[in-house]
Amino acid sequence: MAPSIPDIAQTPQGHEGGAPAPLHVAIIMDGNGRWATQRGWPRLAGHRKGAEQIKKVVQAAPDLGIRYMTIYAFSTENWKRSTQEVLGLMKMFRLMIKREAAELSRQGVELRFIGDRTPLDPLLRETMDAIETRTKGNSKLTLAVAINYGGRDELKRAAQSIARDVAEGKITADEVDEAMISSRLDSAGMPDPDLVIRSSGETRTSNFLPWQAAYSEYEFTPTLWPDFTPDELSDILDRFAGRERRFGGVAS
Repeated sequence: MAPSIPDIAQTPQGHEGGAPAPLHVAIIMDGNGRWATQRGWPRLAGHRKGAEQIKKVVQAAPDLGIRYMTIYAFSTENWKRSTQEVLGLMKMFRLMIKREAAELSRQGVELRFIGDRTPLDPLLRETMDAIETRTKGNSKLTLAVAINYGGRDELKRAAQSIARDVAEGKITADEVDEAMISSRLDSAGMPDPDLVIRSSGETRTSNFLPWQAAYSEYEFTPTLWPDFTPDELSDILDRFAGRERRFGGVAS
């Protein structure tokens, strides 16, 4: 089956006929620890400050035309960090989710989580399940939070799911296509990101949404995440609007 290529002619255009306005923005929120270290503070202080910036960016997103946002909160590789930092992050995730549940629901935000939940603390998993249920159906913004997420791990789990169905005779190998693979990913039901932003000056993609971001535009900013503001997001979207996205085609 031929790959599914976005129909550019049918997609709303950005400024001056440039790239379409980004429906889905994904963010690698890097630099929290460095921000705190530069100030002589514990790394967790940077993560707490970074969490405050998440709230500001999420609140601003709908007015900027964003309807889906995915943020990289904790990768499968982040378990290599110190026990103190990992435990502190997990506690912060649980408390923040509980604290923000009512406000996110009031704002019309649907919260969902992507990544492998099995290694997470049962209390955290319970909290995640509860807010997903509470906010399901909200339509102003869908916010996907990647916790214990790794793109290769996600693809492995999708492949295992498909392989089991083939082995059980539910589907044949010839029926496996791109749409089926996408439907087995954690992000199933969400459009692929139009734009991926990484803060802190690093220019790696760090195993973040490798399948979904195959045709995404990228923006790398030197700003450490705790200093990232809605105004900077708006500036990045303005630059995005001037890009020409051809998806492997040629300019008309």
